[in-house]
Amino acid sequence: MTRRAFLTGLIGAPIAHSAAPAMHEQAADDLGVRCHYQLVETARAGEQELRVLLDGVRRLGFAGVNVTYPYKEAVVGLLDELSPDAAAIGAVNTVVVRDNRLIGYNTDKTGFGRAAARMIAESPRGSVAVIGTGGVGKAIAFALVRLGVPELRIFDADRAKAENLALILKAHCRAIVADSVEDVVGGVIGLVNATPVGMLPDRGTPVPEGLLHHGLWVTDAVYFPVWTPLLRAAKIKGARVMTGRELAIYQAADAFELFTGLAPSTDEMGNAFDRVMGRDRTDCAH
Repeated sequence: MTRRAFLTGLIGAPIAHSAAPAMHEQAADDLGVRCHYQLVETARAGEQELRVLLDGVRRLGFAGVNVTYPYKEAVVGLLDELSPDAAAIGAVNTVVVRDNRLIGYNTDKTGFGRAAARMIAESPRGSVAVIGTGGVGKAIAFALVRLGVPELRIFDADRAKAENLALILKAHCRAIVADSVEDVVGGVIGLVNATPVGMLPDRGTPVPEGLLHHGLWVTDAVYFPVWTPLLRAAKIKGARVMTGRELAIYQAADAFELFTGLAPSTDEMGNAFDRVMGRDRTDCAH
């Protein structure tokens, strides 16, 4: 690896709160290279605008960009190539520029797998509920299958999206589409929020407090705030919880390695995340 400076970034909206610039730039500093991570906030972009943005990424010397809400699925058809994971999931959160080609990857899947592996290994086997079937929800569902979860219960306000994910997953595990939040939570041992509900300035929760109990483990893809209303309520009920911090760090680490070919320190990236979020580094799984 001879390259010593990297231009990377993030496309999505809203992203002003993102800890990604700090994490990627700190990882580069730790490795003795330079990285500038540019936030490209664009709301309600259509296919043509996304195409122009991605062409700019190709032409302006970017090593790659991350893609977040609401474009993880929208960019799939605009890329030159997809990794096997990204193709299976139908969502991309990392685009790498290689030989003037745009290649899509999904480090939400690998990142969640790394983040949740210990918690799931230490929990009883059983059904896990996934609420939200957008780009991150689909990636998390595939990660749960890889971690050996035998059954997924899926809920989305758009039932057609939930049914589509269940159809994709049926070759890998038992997947059941639920009619309501109450239905999806009933009888599960784990719960994942993969919706934006609870991300500031929203202070809602996707699951009523009365459905939470000490026999659950609960995690949230939202990390702004780190302690969402859902996680606070779950912890009070005695559930085992994991914040979105872990997913944020590990998906960023996997993306950084794809961009640069260098393996970053997740400890250094975690420290950078904590500085941005204004909290001390802690292990929130317990």
